[in-house]
Amino acid sequence: MEPLDLDALFELRSPSAVTVSPDGSRAAFLLTESDVDADEERTSLFVVPTDGSRDPHRLTRVADAGSPAWGPDGDRLAFLAARDEDVSLAVRPEGGEDAKEEDARGADEADEDPKSQVWSFDLARGGDARQVTDFEEGVEAFDWGPDGDRLVVAARDPTDEQREYLERVRDDGPIEVTRTQHRVDGKGWQDDVRTYLFVVDRETREARRLDDAYARGARAAFAGPQPAWGPGERIAFVSCFGESPDETYAQDAYAISPDGTGLERLTDGGLSAGSPRWSPDGDRLAFAANDATNACAPTEVYVVDGAADDSGAVTVRSVSHSLDRTALGGPVWTDEGSLLARAGDGGRARLVALDADDPVRIFGAQGKDRDLLDFDAAGGRTAALLSHPSDGEDLFAASTDGVRADAGEGDGTAGDASADDDAELVGLTALNESVLADAALPSCERVRFEDGDGVEIEAVVYLPADFDANDPEPRATIAHVHGGPLWFDAPRFDRDYAYWTGRGYVVCAVNYRGSTSYGREFAESIRGEWGPREADDIVSGVEELVDRGWADPDRLFVSGFSQGGINTLHVVTRSDAFAAAAPEHGIYDFYSNFGTADMHQWYVNDLGYPWENPERYRDISTISDVDEIATPLLITAGEDDRRCPAAQAEQLYVSVSRAGVESKLVVYPGEHHAIGAPERAKHRLETLTEWFEAHDPANASGE
Repeated sequence: MEPLDLDALFELRSPSAVTVSPDGSRAAFLLTESDVDADEERTSLFVVPTDGSRDPHRLTRVADAGSPAWGPDGDRLAFLAARDEDVSLAVRPEGGEDAKEEDARGADEADEDPKSQVWSFDLARGGDARQVTDFEEGVEAFDWGPDGDRLVVAARDPTDEQREYLERVRDDGPIEVTRTQHRVDGKGWQDDVRTYLFVVDRETREARRLDDAYARGARAAFAGPQPAWGPGERIAFVSCFGESPDETYAQDAYAISPDGTGLERLTDGGLSAGSPRWSPDGDRLAFAANDATNACAPTEVYVVDGAADDSGAVTVRSVSHSLDRTALGGPVWTDEGSLLARAGDGGRARLVALDADDPVRIFGAQGKDRDLLDFDAAGGRTAALLSHPSDGEDLFAASTDGVRADAGEGDGTAGDASADDDAELVGLTALNESVLADAALPSCERVRFEDGDGVEIEAVVYLPADFDANDPEPRATIAHVHGGPLWFDAPRFDRDYAYWTGRGYVVCAVNYRGSTSYGREFAESIRGEWGPREADDIVSGVEELVDRGWADPDRLFVSGFSQGGINTLHVVTRSDAFAAAAPEHGIYDFYSNFGTADMHQWYVNDLGYPWENPERYRDISTISDVDEIATPLLITAGEDDRRCPAAQAEQLYVSVSRAGVESKLVVYPGEHHAIGAPERAKHRLETLTEWFEAHDPANASGE
């Protein structure tokens, strides 16, 4: 067996966005593949039967696809795509002379890139997808109506004056900003154009705007109104209609009739709500939400019971609070009184079953070393995207009753009841079998240890295929630090880790204090004081591996992306144990960062304003501690990153260079808070590895 090289790693295909048909017989999902010749990633839509009777079928073969959603009868499958205009619109406009006149405006825009629109396959009759919407600014999100003849669509709707402004900006005119949430990573400068909900007739494409239903607020700038149309005549969405909406993460759940009447506020402003889903009878609404002012508090699943009473009040209750675990995405109804949700639980994602009083951990069939990336359930079937460190990512299915079998009340780790019972799972895909079958891939171990404060911490450790944990030979070790910080490492397939373990490295992924999946107290322990606890936990985790004989103390390296880059700097300002470090896309001066990044409201919530609490901003910044650094640094950034702006990497690079630290700066032009194109992603991984190898004492001594 041979380790995967860079080219093989980028032959791997990544599934996402699974959705199950109403009768449970089929699952649709997206698959992202690398187009080597174009140096781009392509995302296609696939369908597969949930009984595993045949291989997945590719539905889309042009452009990209996103946000798949089944129609209520299961015969139609809609999705978002930025494709060339539907021939039926361009050649024979549907709707008569008025439509032809309206198409004249479209002809003026023919040279522009196509906007994302809703397209729909008629799976009963076959054929290519049909374009359902034709919004000049494209479609952000949509959902089917209960009859399948209408959809609710979220789309920007500029006034004439705003349209003129947008045209000037596209012609490189000046950008004018009046919003406090002035910019969003990957989306650019924020303007005053509202994103409204529209009800669209599937056949005629006629769209009616719901004037009282639109996105507003800081959180909406990231995710939009997230429309959901239930079995009845109510449409749910999220927005913030209070004062100073750009200066809060509060986001309420609302309901409105499809004729635009009867706007109803369902929450009271204390939550940041998202991902609404109606119950099968349409009487109740479930959604995920966290505290609007405290990001460290677990995201919980809430249910709104019934309509408002005569006083306008509704009953809103959390159905997951007692778990003390954070929900990852929105809930899914399985019957009138039960929901499923994906939750971070003890260093992995797993399913939880929720009702009014007794949420339980379930889905032991995923096994102790599989992480749940996504899921959906309908018609008595549940489909789940699972990831394993050495098996890759694939889609599985099971009966919903089987999935709900109690997997124990443990902490989500290997000791759970039924953790190794995978008899219920039906494999639906083998997406990367040809690449992974003969590859040397890592094994994975959970390691628990005490940090310097006596707190028990857990790390997920990836070991080379030829490594014997019981009779170890110490290896070069990379402490790789997850971002967030409100996230966690779990046993899953990771390109970086597969590549590094294939080259003989041990990879130590520490779930430091502040990580989610271990409860509110653990996550909140770093609130407003980022850095010292996380650094202690990361160093303590590496020391544990040294004590076990897994890690060579002279060949230690540390790296991380985003919050992982921030924490990497905290580590090397406090420890000289590492031979080299690579902070990626991080923040190193929070004081100067305020107002230049897109999540400044988070800083206000946790730290206050920098002019009121300058010391709090300075205390969590590492830029003033560069004289404590002796570790060679490779610093990376995306030129257009607005989550962790490139200027932060520049400040760090110039500062450590002037302080005499060996350093190198790598900036990826045009990239946001990620590295997208395959060749750049390869370059990143290769450059990190070369940095570690160049500073490995074993290489320097010729061993």
